[in-house]
Amino acid sequence: MSTATGKKPFDVGLAMERIADAVRPWPKAALFQLAEEGYTSAFEQLLACIISIRTYDEVTLPLSRALFARARTPAGIAEIPADQLDALIGGSTFHERKARQILAIARRVDDEFGGTLPCEREVLLSFDGVGPKCANLVLGIACGAPFISVDVHVHRVTARWGYVQAATPEKALLALEATLPRPHWIEINRLLVPFGKHICTGKLPRCSTCPVLDMCEQRGVTAHR
Repeated sequence: MSTATGKKPFDVGLAMERIADAVRPWPKAALFQLAEEGYTSAFEQLLACIISIRTYDEVTLPLSRALFARARTPAGIAEIPADQLDALIGGSTFHERKARQILAIARRVDDEFGGTLPCEREVLLSFDGVGPKCANLVLGIACGAPFISVDVHVHRVTARWGYVQAATPEKALLALEATLPRPHWIEINRLLVPFGKHICTGKLPRCSTCPVLDMCEQRGVTAHR
């Protein structure tokens, strides 16, 4: 049975398998790469996610490593002078504001939670500068909790597939929570970030080499490679 566009019905489980193979040669999304390197605490993941906002992974990774080489605990981060912290993450977008946010988070985690950031969505969202994307990503990677993190890649790719239709990443999150099988909730970000960067790109997607072209409705695609 095919859809109205003549494509096969979208099998998201099969798509995830194919995409996992397709993105293997490409760099991993920043927070997943950092987790593989041992930066697995919720606190470390949260700080790296803040650094990553509006910042390329190629910049986020070395800046996060440099910060964690200086300190990895809330108490340690809280002791870094503001100007030095700002210099450590100076390559990221909005670094001055991020430095203030990171210091405030470190002090609060140390004071209120005994130095251990709890794996609670409400707590994460209570910090200045932390939205659903970062909160869900931290909970998924550091805590193993089933949450979906939707960035521009996840939003764009799932819309092109015709899997969900939503005007914003926030609305796409709600749509995916209602549609996507729970076993794929964490991995959809892990896989679709490199897939969206290198194959299903924003402009001129590489449809000729796409592993799920037979299922994709190619919504919004007017030109491709």
